[in-house]
Amino acid sequence: MGSTMKALLAPHPEGAPAIGAPGRDWLSYGGLRALSEKVRDQLRVHGVGAQDRVAIVLPNGPEMATAFVTIAQSATTAPLNPSYREDEYAFYLDDLKAKAIVLADGDEGPAFAAANRLGIAVLRAVVAEGAPAGAFSLQGPVAEPAPAGEPTENDVALILHTSGTTSRPKIVPLLQSNVAASARHIAESLALTPQDRCMNVMPLFHIHGLIAAVSASLQAGGSIFCTNGFNAMNFFAMMKEARPTWYTAVPTMHQAILTRAGRNADTIKEVPLRFLRSSSASLPAQVMEQLRETFGAPVVEAYGMTEAAHQMCCNRLDLQKPGSVGVAAGPKVAIAHETENRIIDGTGEVVISGPNVTPGYESNPDANAKNFFEVDGLRWFRTGDQGAFDEEGFLHLTGRLKEIINRGGEKVSPLEVDGVLMDHPAIQQVVTFALPHPKLGEEVAAAVVLREGMTATEREIRDFALERLADFKAPRKVVILDEIPKGATGKMQRIGLAEKLGLAEPA
Repeated sequence: MGSTMKALLAPHPEGAPAIGAPGRDWLSYGGLRALSEKVRDQLRVHGVGAQDRVAIVLPNGPEMATAFVTIAQSATTAPLNPSYREDEYAFYLDDLKAKAIVLADGDEGPAFAAANRLGIAVLRAVVAEGAPAGAFSLQGPVAEPAPAGEPTENDVALILHTSGTTSRPKIVPLLQSNVAASARHIAESLALTPQDRCMNVMPLFHIHGLIAAVSASLQAGGSIFCTNGFNAMNFFAMMKEARPTWYTAVPTMHQAILTRAGRNADTIKEVPLRFLRSSSASLPAQVMEQLRETFGAPVVEAYGMTEAAHQMCCNRLDLQKPGSVGVAAGPKVAIAHETENRIIDGTGEVVISGPNVTPGYESNPDANAKNFFEVDGLRWFRTGDQGAFDEEGFLHLTGRLKEIINRGGEKVSPLEVDGVLMDHPAIQQVVTFALPHPKLGEEVAAAVVLREGMTATEREIRDFALERLADFKAPRKVVILDEIPKGATGKMQRIGLAEKLGLAEPA
């Protein structure tokens, strides 16, 4: 079992398809291995060594997937969101100490401006006319060649920043061995084989798409059809072309797919999925059930985070529990006391330990001291999530510790309120959040999106909640919106939502 990105690709037949895209020929495993060697040589010629850091800013699609896979075999990759502004790029490139940045041929936007400002070498991913999906060559300025040599399993393969909602983003280095372990865990929990094909709709600057869709598929010798990102309007057309056996997405994407599923019943029948996967945010039980009925396939909810190179828990293919993120699926998962460094029974902070877990935040001893602890020779990472295991070993989350609403000393789980409101026939999406309150400290509020053609008033929604929840848990304020603000990866964000909606003074 290889513990590097290179070892992921090693055992698969030359001619087997690896990377596809709309209207393009497939890149085979042989082609991907040849591309990896070519990219290694081009990086060295341009002065990039095995421990150097390469930022990647490419549109979502096959070249973004192969740039990550090939560069990670020869250096450290740092994928960045293509929609950042120049100052954001300047911050991240400087923070990462990037040696070079890979941009699409002809891209002279904000990432290019930031790289020039910082004197960082720009390498162009040039795609030849008619090239198979994901094939490119790197072109850039002449530089002092870097020494030959390849990263070891203890070198960093991937660097991502945590999405700091209230503080400066933290740098998460993931070793070659972390990424390889996580790819293996996901492939095992989904029983992936070379016959499986993932249709990727996730952004590839984010851990979910990079590891669950791309790396796990390659680990299993399967194939990945890389769309240009998520678009509910063309999802079923893509499905028809790609003929996938599965896809992985965040709950808001699954919900958008459901709204168009009725008129695409023929495609669903013609392209049967083996399973659907959901991760990166809590999947409402009602949505899981609807997806299962619509696609006639298991809906496997998984639980992941950047510090774990994505997956920590996953529902089983033979048993899915709505409202649970599944059983430990790779690392050891336990419950710790929220302030003391000890493992407990019952409800507490979810902690993990295993080969996929980052060795620690870079240059941040305070965060490491706060988030890591050792017990009985095992090093545990505090996830910041609160939850408990049921008698079958399935983990049920109650929410992020910092998102738990403290209403005058009464603790309210926003996920519990979400689950109740999702039963209202007129509600399509909901996010429960804390609203600052002068006496109680925090009050319960909810933002909702109604189903097309349906109506409900704030009063009706509150009454619906009051019939089903203890009085202190029912939202005092309900905001009806056309759309709930989301982060870059499609997640609805609870923290800071009161400020975003103009219901509270900025902190």
